[in-house]
Amino acid sequence: MSEVWAERIASLYDMMQRCTLCPRRCGVDRLKGESGVCGIGADAVVSSYGPHFGEESVLVGRCGSGTIFFAGCNLKCVFCQNYDISHLRRGGVVTTGELAGMMLRLAERGCHNINLVTPTHQVARIAEALSIARGMGLEVPVVYNCGGYESVDVLKLLEGFVDIYMPDIKYGDNEPGKKYSGVSDYWDRCREAVREMHRQVGDLQVSSQPIGAGQTVSLATKGLLVRHLVMPNNIARTDKVLEFLANEISKDTYVNIMSQYRPEWQASRFPELNRRITHAEYVEAFRKAEQLGLHRFAD
Repeated sequence: MSEVWAERIASLYDMMQRCTLCPRRCGVDRLKGESGVCGIGADAVVSSYGPHFGEESVLVGRCGSGTIFFAGCNLKCVFCQNYDISHLRRGGVVTTGELAGMMLRLAERGCHNINLVTPTHQVARIAEALSIARGMGLEVPVVYNCGGYESVDVLKLLEGFVDIYMPDIKYGDNEPGKKYSGVSDYWDRCREAVREMHRQVGDLQVSSQPIGAGQTVSLATKGLLVRHLVMPNNIARTDKVLEFLANEISKDTYVNIMSQYRPEWQASRFPELNRRITHAEYVEAFRKAEQLGLHRFAD
């Protein structure tokens, strides 16, 4: 481990003593086992890991994206589709060495990247594990797959650790963030975070890579990949999200405009959320994106 990485990892652990790893800034001493809103204390908690073939094609390739699902979350989305992991925190405690071993095994199985799902609140352990795994030969890109509610100070410490940032921009306004995810400043903090992510890694770079027998596959190697879930009744303020990406980040932003919203977890308590989106709502989102000059869409 280089001196620079050691210092950054130490800074992340320091943040856990009065936790400021995310914009909630709960202030609890997680190194002593206390937990804030995320529900996770000192140790890393993993729900599952393995090759995943349901991600964007530039991550999946032929052998899959090497996903590690972390339990807990710094957001409390009432419509969460992974509520058993994020809200109920189903998973097991792993040591930093065990986490590094998971990363190495995924790479050995041929996974094209290490995909860290909901890493925000466990980032100190993750960074240390990554440093160990890199030192043991891990070479595939690292994907930071998050909910978009990130601390810029933490992201700056991750520069060089992360190759591909993949935030889910949930809302283009603070109001729905407060009502449906339990944070009053989601849109403000998300915009700051995405700007910092783009500063670090730029637009998504995709290259053709050999996979044997004379075949190639297009794979993401570095950059920003943004997900946005279209929600019923334009609750997510999709137009504002797309305007931000086109006008303040880059018209070359690689975007996955997702249609798979379904009313999960506690969404039935909110009549405006308690249905799938219509075809017209999805088409309108794409029309707006193209009108703004966005042109790189995930498949």
